[in-house]
Parts: sequence; structure tokens; C-alpha cells
Amino acid sequence: MYFGADYYPEHWPEERWEQDARLMQEAGLNVIRMAEFAWTYMEPREGEFNFGWLDRAIALFGSYGIRSVLGTPTAAPPAWIMAAHPDAALVREDGVRVTYGSRRTYCPNHGEYRRHSARIVRAMAEHFAGNPNVIGWQIDNEFGGRCYCPTCQAAFQEWLKNRYGTLEALNEAWGTVFWSHIYTAWEQIPLPWSTTGIHNPGLALNYRRFMSDSYVDYQRQQLEIIRAADPGVPITHNLMGFGYPNLNYFDLAADLDWVSWDNYPRFMGQPDAARRALAHDTMRGLKGKPFWVMEEQAGPTGQNTVAMAPRPGEIPFWSWEAIAHGADGIVFFRWRTARFGGEEYWHGILDHHGIPGRRYNEVKEMGAVIRRLGDRLVGSAPRSQVAMLLSYDSRFALQNQPHNRYLDYPQAFMALYRGLRTLNAGIDIVSPSASLDGYSVVVAPMLYILEPQLAEKLTAYVRAGGTLVVTARSGVMDVDNTVVEDWLPGLLREVCGVTVQEYDSLDDGRSVPVEGSSVCSVPAGNATAWADVLALEGAEAMARFAGEYYAGKPTITRNRFGKGQAIYLATVPDEGLAESLASWLGRETGLSSPVPAEAGLEVLERVTQGGSYLFLLNNSARALSADIGKGGLEYVTENRLSGIISVPPMGVRIIAREE
Repeated sequence: MYFGADYYPEHWPEERWEQDARLMQEAGLNVIRMAEFAWTYMEPREGEFNFGWLDRAIALFGSYGIRSVLGTPTAAPPAWIMAAHPDAALVREDGVRVTYGSRRTYCPNHGEYRRHSARIVRAMAEHFAGNPNVIGWQIDNEFGGRCYCPTCQAAFQEWLKNRYGTLEALNEAWGTVFWSHIYTAWEQIPLPWSTTGIHNPGLALNYRRFMSDSYVDYQRQQLEIIRAADPGVPITHNLMGFGYPNLNYFDLAADLDWVSWDNYPRFMGQPDAARRALAHDTMRGLKGKPFWVMEEQAGPTGQNTVAMAPRPGEIPFWSWEAIAHGADGIVFFRWRTARFGGEEYWHGILDHHGIPGRRYNEVKEMGAVIRRLGDRLVGSAPRSQVAMLLSYDSRFALQNQPHNRYLDYPQAFMALYRGLRTLNAGIDIVSPSASLDGYSVVVAPMLYILEPQLAEKLTAYVRAGGTLVVTARSGVMDVDNTVVEDWLPGLLREVCGVTVQEYDSLDDGRSVPVEGSSVCSVPAGNATAWADVLALEGAEAMARFAGEYYAGKPTITRNRFGKGQAIYLATVPDEGLAESLASWLGRETGLSSPVPAEAGLEVLERVTQGGSYLFLLNNSARALSADIGKGGLEYVTENRLSGIISVPPMGVRIIAREE
């Protein structure tokens, strides 16, 4: 297992490097990431390369048993490139071109910028090819940002030609007759710049698809160069978890050898274990294989401001938590806190003075365990009984037309995930194209954009015996973001056994109480954000609204279909309603925790050939217990445990079990 830190040798005197290597070795670190922001240091002028310093750093750290992942430096272009090509800078939605001075300022479609990117990537790949101390590559850094420049407009028009073929087909699909937007030449099609009102929903959705594809293509250019020069060395990109809104991560991950992401639990206020868990499960689900955390928070974060410091024990807890969810690598950001630049308050394992302290000691304590036992976990996979279907098309479309400020695709997804997580049954986040075989329950939140092929797959899943959960705002739009003519939920109407007669946007933040029925006891819960007013067409009501003009109408329904059942949730549930629905699903379908545990204790299992590793994670402020039955060897102490065991606050217990 890889355990390391992001290191910036260009930030420190070379005579300091060996001291850092020694401290890392003593802490059990075995990998560093370098060079992802060092373009000018490696190429001070076009075609003039300076890799000597990086050669020496790689060799020095390698002599201490620390391998390197090299990042391509294209997220932060040199001043000399942007001075020569000012039109390579990204243009904002309001038409203003950004100025040089930060990072992520480039347009991914700009021809000259792509030429410069290809040159530095090729030079790096050819220079470091075959180096035994280089065990991986990272493309760029945290892709993101949408560009609205003339280059992107022309590229978007070509992208649309490939998608629709003719202007007649595009005009028909988008309904451009509305507001007299019929296009008679491809060159007339705009980007969704700031204007007096809303853009055509078809244009807005396809622009988001196009921009995501642009980064996929930009990444592919670099991948092809590296694979040609340094074949067999795996390549990743560091993504930003579940919450990032601008890219289809399934598409971006498809070309990568492995997925990594950046985890900063205290960057945006109080840490939330469920949000971290969802991010980890999403990253694992992008390729259905182990992932890395390429930037794990190691100190207070901030650029203009400074966020809360990780509390004692949180750094190793967050790291073990990632491993429990399927991580095979943990890399802390960063080794030593920078003394200058835009992230001089984004703290690392060491503070500005470079002297080991509490955070270093916590990493060192964990490193001793990883060094001794980490490889036993590599390649093992979490066991999951539930799949949640993540639709980036639906997410993009609802970002463009959010309906109200409370109806949010990620929040609706999170509400259901949070409820299901209480079951400890394991959750995979899957794409619309993924196989659903082997899952007891499939949850499909807000399938706003619904393709016929996906509707057929979901229907077949239920017919064969599966349990499907569908929510409000599903089946609303076709693939062009045009409203369907059928009663909602459209293509899922038959399998769900309901029709949406009308709907109520809870746009003032009000909630509507929900009461259970004899079928499903709901002790407490409320509908939020949205309410579908349903008519039953074969389904039975499991819970009903207890307020508003639709009091008594179904909130949750079940339709028995073929050998399975489809559950329709006519709202976005609050925490109580989500947990009640999850509890019922657990009883109904046999979803269960690997071992019985107190509420609040997260239980996960990584399965190996001939056994498994049981993770018990206590994110609460009090001790919690679990009954591990005949038990097994505790991973850290190697003591044999069985029966009821206690997990302290912010504690982790790992049990090796044989089948």
C-alpha cells in the first residue's frame, strides 16, 4: 500500500531535501507526488528543459525507499506562454477573459496551449521513461472550469455537428421555434453567455456535455503521449469527489489506469462523515476498483482564510476511513507548509518551520502500521449490496434549471445515501451504463434525463426480482433536455405503477409532514423541496402526505412488478424520512450489516481471497460497540478478538476474518 505526501522540492533549498527524506522514511512514507506545478522550473523558455533538479530529487528519495508519482504541470502555465498567447486564457460566462496570476486559467481547446502542453508532457515522459523510482503519472491537477471563448464556440459548433448531423435535426430536438431561435447556420449557435434570461435548455445541457468532453479530450492527449513514451506505468488524475459540478467523472475516469481524489474534510466547515463516505464510494465506483486519495488533509487549510485545524486523531481516522471504502493509497497534502504563494496557509504535515509536531507524530504512528500490514489490503474490494445510480446528464440539466433553491441534485442524492448508509450494507455508486447484476437494491435519484435504454434496463432489473427506488423529477426530459409528452415518470410509469397528476414546488423552504401506513411504518419524516401529487396505477401507498392540499395522497408507493418491486418517492426526504425508508428497505430485502453494531458505528468490509477485513469506524463523541461473533485477528495489535468489542470515539478497529 502506498502512503506518502505531496512534495515540492522546488520550494526548498536542495540541502534540506535529505532531511525531509529521512523524516518521511521514519514516518513510514513510501511515495511522494512531485512537479505538478513546476512548469517554469522545468521549462524556463520554450524548448529549453531543466530536469536535473527533479532527477536528483527522484534519486535521493528513491534511496530512502520513497517512490515518485510525477504530475504533468499543465494546470499552471508559465507567464511566458500566457504573454505570448493571451487568447489562451479562459473566458468567463460574462465574456470577460481572466487575467494571468492564479492557476486553471487556460482554455482546454486552445490550439497553441495544447501544443505547449504536449511539448512539456512529451519531454517529461521521454526523460523519465523507465526510471524505476517513478511508479506513476498524474495528469494536470483538479480539472475544472468552463470556458466561453471564441475557440470554444467554434469547437462547440463542430461538436454539435457530430452529434446532430443537420441543423434541422438540432432545431427539432431543441424546439428552437420557441422565441424564434431557429438556426440557419452552424456559426449562429452561441455559447450560453450571460444574457437577459434563460438559454434554450437543450443548448445549455449540450454545452455542459461539450465542456466535459473537452477536458476528457485534453486529458487523452497527454495520456497518449505518456503511454507512447513510458508504457506500462499507470496514470491517474486527481479528481474532487462527489460534489464537483462541472465534469462527467465517469467519462474522465474511463481513460485512466486508476482514480485518485483530493479529500479536505475541514476545508468547508465541520467535517461530515457521510459526505466523505459518498465521495469515497463515488471515486471507487468510477472504475469499480481501488482508488487513491492523492491529497489528504494534513493541517488547517486556506488561501485568503484559514479553516479549522484537524482535531487530534482526525488525520489517521480520515485515512483509515478512505482505506475502508477501498483506497489503496493515501498521499497527504502537503509535506511541509509553503512559506510563500497562494497557499501559504494550506498547511501540511509539517508547519512552516519544518519541525515535526503533533500532526507528524499521528502520521508516523499510522505509517508504522501501514508499513507492517498495508500490503495485505491491496486489491481487496468492499462488499456492497446497494447500487446508487449517478446521472451526470440529470445533474447538469438540473444545474441549468434548478426549479427552486431547495431542489438540488447532489443534496437529494446525499439525503438517500445518508439514510442507506445507516444500514452498513455497502453502497456502490454506478453509472447509467453499469451492470445491475448482484445488487439487492438499486436507487436512482432524480433521473431527470432518461434514455430509453436505461429505462428498459431498470424495468428488466425489477422484472427479474430486483428492488428499484425512483424519486420525484424522474423521467421528465429526453436526452435533448426536452420535456416528454407522457405522464410522469415517463418511461418508468409502468414499472412504478403511478402517474404524477401535478406537482408542487416547495420553493419557500417549507416542508410537508409524512405519515406511514400499515405497509411501512414511518415514525417521523417530512417531504422537502418538491412534492409529486400521485395517482395509483397498480401501486400501493406506503406513506402519505399529512399536509397541504394533497394531504392523504401517496408520498411513497410500492409496485410489485414481475418478480421484483419498484418504490416511488414523491419528494426529497428529510433525514427522518430517508432513514425510515432505508430501514424498511433493509427489512424487506434483507440488507444487513456485516456484523450487528450500535447506531452510529460505520461497518465496512473489504473482501479478499479466502477472507475479509472488517472495519469498524466510530466518528462519534462516545464509545460504540459491535458484536463481531467468532471474530478474528485485530489488524493493528494482532490480538484475537471475538464477541462484543468497543470502539472508542474517533477510533478504528480492523479485524481480519477467514471465510
